Amino acid sequence: MAHIEQSGRSRRRSAPSMRRALRREAPSTVGLLVDAEDFAAMRHYRSFTFDDHEVYLRQVEGLLRTLTAQGMHTTVALFDPEDYAEFCAESGLDPDERTSRSRFTAEIAAAGATVAYTGQPIDTLIPLLVSRAVRRATWEYATMLLSGLGDCADCGQDVGRAAFDRASHLLMRLLETAGPGTHHVVCSTPTDNEQLLAVLHTAQDADGPARLSTSEGAEFATVLAVGVALETQGGVVLRTTAPETPDRVHGWRLHRGSLVPLTAGEVFSAYCTDADTGEPVSPESGVEYCAGFDLGTDAPEAHH
Repeated sequence: MAHIEQSGRSRRRSAPSMRRALRREAPSTVGLLVDAEDFAAMRHYRSFTFDDHEVYLRQVEGLLRTLTAQGMHTTVALFDPEDYAEFCAESGLDPDERTSRSRFTAEIAAAGATVAYTGQPIDTLIPLLVSRAVRRATWEYATMLLSGLGDCADCGQDVGRAAFDRASHLLMRLLETAGPGTHHVVCSTPTDNEQLLAVLHTAQDADGPARLSTSEGAEFATVLAVGVALETQGGVVLRTTAPETPDRVHGWRLHRGSLVPLTAGEVFSAYCTDADTGEPVSPESGVEYCAGFDLGTDAPEAHH
């Protein structure tokens, strides 16, 4: 009998520890109001009890550290008050309830801009999160543009899909030809409403292919595809860093759906001119401004 009672007490003692173990394996998401304007918008809700943005940020930072110390994986999501209000209206939720904010945070964690918390200070985390949100918004807008182009009237081919295939091919040719080093690639594509910008970071060893993030590659190719499909006057700049050599900068311009190499002088002029004022900017020391290299003519056609 004593053995049975002792066993039961053991099971009762183990239940909380089992729940703690499961809690550590359950990921957490924290919604973050990154600027004072968004913070002020949330103060209209009575259930949102914070009244100082700086204090709020430090409290969030403390929460993130506590969750990490407990061995939990935590993701930080950009909390947008306007999107939150729309979400509550569409879902029939009261926006002045904490549970509504929790549900919205779970939604944006699944489909919105997020950053994994790895102990970085809040002042470092915020720019990363904002950059991730801008990238995602750009990708979504570019995807919408491509999907709205329809089929080619001559051949029946999906214009957006064909442009994406061509842009992906051009990107891979660029990285293959760039050779070893750490590459920073920027694509700028104007549209009727705004200037789309995509940035890609990748590294390549002397005896291997380029290593790049799948999401970054898809985002970059989508923005480039918009320029290919719309035949805009955008361009691509590649900056390569390698040990014991100066950084090299190459450039191309978009022309009729192709990337045409710029001359070394054109690259220098583009890199050393202020985009807003048109005034010359001093060239960087330790940087070589080089002509773009030929990407070949074997890329698939975007559309007829």
